[in-house]
Amino acid sequence: MKNLLLAIDFKDGTQKLVNFATEYAQCVKAKLWVLHVAAPEPDFVGYEVGPQYIRDMRATELKEEHRELKKISDGINFKGIQAEGLLINGGTVEMIAAEIEKLHIDAVIVGHHKHGFWHKSFFGCTDTSIIDKSKVPVIVVPIVKKVAIL
Repeated sequence: MKNLLLAIDFKDGTQKLVNFATEYAQCVKAKLWVLHVAAPEPDFVGYEVGPQYIRDMRATELKEEHRELKKISDGINFKGIQAEGLLINGGTVEMIAAEIEKLHIDAVIVGHHKHGFWHKSFFGCTDTSIIDKSKVPVIVVPIVKKVAIL
C-alpha cells in the first residue's frame, strides 16, 4: 500500500479520524492524502453568484478550511508520515472518486456519523455513496457524538 486517502469534513470527530488514519498510514508505510471537498461554487449550481459580501464570506471560509487542512497535514508530517492536504470544490462523492483515480489511491478512510431517517432522506449518506462508487477498499471509522449530561 503506497497511497491512502483520508476524507474529512471538519465536523465532530475529525481529530479521531485523523489519529486513526495517521496510525494506519504508519503501520502500512503509506503516504496519507488528507482531502476536504468544499461545496461547489456557487452553492446553488445554476444560479447567479450572490452579492459581494456572500462571496467574501465564502472566500474567508475557504481560507480557514485551507489553513486547518495545512495544520492537519503538517501535524501528520511532524510524526514522520508523509502527508499532503488537498482542498477542492465540487460534489463530495464525485470528487473523492476522481481523486482516487488521479492519485492512484490504494484505500480510502472515511468517518461515519450516525444520522436519523430525515437527514438520510434529504442528504443521503456520504460514506455509503463512497463505498458504492469506490474501486478501492473503504475503511469506515465510526464517529460517536459526545452526549452532554445536564
